[in-house]
Amino acid sequence: MENHRSDATLLTQNLIRIDSTDPGAYEKNIAEYIFSRLSSLSVPVIKKEVLPGRYNIMAKIKGEIDDPALVYICHMDTVTIGEGWTTDPLGAEVINGRIYGRGACDMKSGLACALSAFSAMAEEAASGKIPRHSFVFIGTVDEEDFMRGVEDVIKEGWVTEKSFVLDTEPTNGQIQVAHKGRTWFEVTVTGVTAHASTPWKGADAIAAMAEIISSIRRRIGECPSHEDLGISTVTFGQIEGGYRPYVVPDQCRVWIDMRLVPPTDTAAAISIVEQAIREAAIAVPGITSSYEITGDRPFIEKDESSYLLKALKAAAEETTGKTVPVSYFPGYTDTAVIAGKLHNPNCMSYGPGDLELAHKPDEFVPCEDILRCEEVLTRLARSILF
Repeated sequence: MENHRSDATLLTQNLIRIDSTDPGAYEKNIAEYIFSRLSSLSVPVIKKEVLPGRYNIMAKIKGEIDDPALVYICHMDTVTIGEGWTTDPLGAEVINGRIYGRGACDMKSGLACALSAFSAMAEEAASGKIPRHSFVFIGTVDEEDFMRGVEDVIKEGWVTEKSFVLDTEPTNGQIQVAHKGRTWFEVTVTGVTAHASTPWKGADAIAAMAEIISSIRRRIGECPSHEDLGISTVTFGQIEGGYRPYVVPDQCRVWIDMRLVPPTDTAAAISIVEQAIREAAIAVPGITSSYEITGDRPFIEKDESSYLLKALKAAAEETTGKTVPVSYFPGYTDTAVIAGKLHNPNCMSYGPGDLELAHKPDEFVPCEDILRCEEVLTRLARSILF
């Protein structure tokens, strides 16, 4: 094994070796590990149960100004391990300068960088330096599922509309500050059963759903694009319906994932779905349809005046000696939830690794990415605190 002396690279390996799959082992063991590590820094540490046996972790270095505080927020769970690995998914092997394992880039290496930077600032504060701002580390649960961890962080007031909030999702060397909205629908069509030899005696729920799907797909494709975020998209991720090929189906249900860019928002998406339902009722007489919104996250646009964006860009460019691109994050993150719910313009992502490798077999993170991110996060914290 290659030797890497960075605190964050070694910590990345330790974290990967703790199974925190969601669903699966969940975050109990990794939360206990992080709680113990933070407790050794002689700073206040809170462990808050969000779901049975699943705890958010929060540690705080008190500064002269408590709000806004600098906040590094990282999720502790990973997706399931899955099939197709050629390395041990919990082995954290170092091969050709890369650490392999589930969560290597999403986001145990970023979590390690945040913990390393927080530890360094705790040591400086312990030496007698008084931070200008408070510095908070938060580890969340459930990010890979319903994001109930960050929802609880907001409810508990661990972050505010003024906080400087950074997550360390893999951003491939970029600062990512904007997000497409994410709206989920569950659409149900009820028809009338009949024998397939006399279909006119029934009302085909699946045929009606096909009309709805086609209409939604077409209209989302017609929505305007956005300069930073690109185009709105729709995915029909799951569908069920019918009983036998020779029976006119009287039930069909589809689950829809829309990723929306300005000006298309959830209200516009509702209009699209309702229009599709009306058209299906004309195309397939006798059916009835309904929908439920099962997820509603607003789009987040870049704010060029953001204090944290300017400070992070300066820290990253001082570290790398290069211009650092500012772009958008293709998924939805803990900071996006905070930005959307609290209307906080100082929420963004910067972390080691490439999101394209996340959730895949043989997930890895380059050690040099960890070293870069560890230095950027430490430099950023020092510039804001001291």
